[in-house]
Amino acid sequence: MKKRLLLALACASLTVALTTGCAGPAPADYAAEKPVLDLKTYFNGELTAHGIFTDRSGKVVRRFTVAMTGTWNGAQGTLDERFTYSDGKTERRVWRLTDIGGGRWEGRADDVVGVAQGMVSGNALNWRYTLALPVDGRVWEVQFDDWMYLMDERVMLNKAEMSKFGVHLGEVTLSFQRKNP
Repeated sequence: MKKRLLLALACASLTVALTTGCAGPAPADYAAEKPVLDLKTYFNGELTAHGIFTDRSGKVVRRFTVAMTGTWNGAQGTLDERFTYSDGKTERRVWRLTDIGGGRWEGRADDVVGVAQGMVSGNALNWRYTLALPVDGRVWEVQFDDWMYLMDERVMLNKAEMSKFGVHLGEVTLSFQRKNP
């Protein structure tokens, strides 16, 4: 009995150590970074993005461009994204964003399961959400850990890690550019 308890405690300690040892950055890590990101300013008007999706091995499996239009009414914003993939397929996602104060944001879109939770600090935004992703005739609910970094008034870089059941599936990398800062 005592050996089982010690083994259980050892396993629990190892699990905690591995989990916390692999913890990623937090938005507060970027609090002092400049330029300071203001979503209402950056995502206002016309933007273009170029991106890739890489699988878990790092191989580029899809390339795309995105034409975006951002509009705002107080704390509410709409980001209309129109995707064009290298194979000619197109897709549209319309984000409805809400500034809930203190750097916290909520986002909704038709293919987002529930509500995306975001936090802005310094030049960075971290979104966490679940996306209903069609794959080979089925829909997978895939978790995103999505980071955006404002580089200057025109350019923002975006890196999103995708996972399912905690298993890394791949990454999405984008470069956003405002047309008229």
